[in-house]
Amino acid sequence: MADASYPEDLKYHPEHDWARIDGDVATFGITWFAQDALGEVVFFDAPEVGATVTKDESYAEVESVKAVSDVIAPLSGEVVEVNPALEDSPESINESSYEDGWMVKVRLSDPSQVDQLLDQAAYVASLD
Repeated sequence: MADASYPEDLKYHPEHDWARIDGDVATFGITWFAQDALGEVVFFDAPEVGATVTKDESYAEVESVKAVSDVIAPLSGEVVEVNPALEDSPESINESSYEDGWMVKVRLSDPSQVDQLLDQAAYVASLD
């Protein structure tokens, strides 16, 4: 499992999800804090490409040895890609939650929602 980290180039949702913004597409995943709390991830139930996700609502489930947890969308939009590696290697979420363990890519329907997310400093402060 990777050491605790919270990259400065990401935006964070209070429910421990992150978004990497690239134009009108955002990559979503869960934070180091979330994967640490879950424990070993054994299954990722992904949405279909083309599905609509809504900010602050569940869009997927992560199953760990401890529990099944909803994954909350940090932003709204349409799923344009699902990380294919997670089907065979869901443990990537634990090992590399910001790189190999990303979950979906979403074409944003309302890019102004990005302004409602936390920056790295505010997210880290919320963990205390």
